[in-house]
Amino acid sequence: MGRFTGARQIEAAMTADVETVVRPDSASSQTPARVPDHVAIIMDGNGRWAARRGLPRVEGHRRGVEAVRRAVRSAIELGVRYLTIYSFSAENWRRPPAEVADLMGLLKLFMLRDLAELHANDVRVRIIGARDGLSPDIAGLLEEAERRTCRNTGLTLVVAFNYGGRQEILRAVRRLAEAVAEGRLRPDAIGLDAITGALDTAGIPDPDLVIRTSGEQRLSNFLTWQTAYAEYVIAPEFWPDFDHESFLAALDEYNRRDRRFGGLSDKAG
Repeated sequence: MGRFTGARQIEAAMTADVETVVRPDSASSQTPARVPDHVAIIMDGNGRWAARRGLPRVEGHRRGVEAVRRAVRSAIELGVRYLTIYSFSAENWRRPPAEVADLMGLLKLFMLRDLAELHANDVRVRIIGARDGLSPDIAGLLEEAERRTCRNTGLTLVVAFNYGGRQEILRAVRRLAEAVAEGRLRPDAIGLDAITGALDTAGIPDPDLVIRTSGEQRLSNFLTWQTAYAEYVIAPEFWPDFDHESFLAALDEYNRRDRRFGGLSDKAG
């Protein structure tokens, strides 16, 4: 099978075997006793999923989009309030230009095809990451997704695009430094809350649970500040294989954790 190149070929591929974005199943599995408010996912393994099947990498990314739809549906069904997905990192621009073009095409199609249904299901879309330097069509789609869904009160879907945790902290520090230079902020007024409020995620609670697929055990510059006390679950499956049962398994593991936040366990007596 040859490489898909360009939005038209990608869209043609996506018309087959595409799942609905966020239509919860009528019969759901049992909800875990404790559901985290905020789940963040590092979606890893699209390329390896495709390679093991002798398919082009873009097919792995396309199936990864389907897994995003399943994850959004699961989050709504289980009562998760915030779902953050690591869709494109600041370092991903280093990939071959053809693969970057494929990823941009899939992002466009996801926004164009799925935004209406996300909106209909009361999902609010929030984009984090650097906006400078993005092409006008991509920047416009991201802005439209936020504008159209800004009044929704259901699940908040946070899309980390052109995002890096260190870069986000650098932007926050520069914002605070500018405020000090302009006399709007005293240096001794800069504390944890001030830094948190200057981040891209201002107003969003820190993740309770971070899931990384494909068995890899690293953070990859994702939510560096916000995940200081998050629980981590490493899922063995590649992202295109991540489904509702995978989501439930991660939440079951989360329920086995004893979150102490530096203090003593309630079980310590």
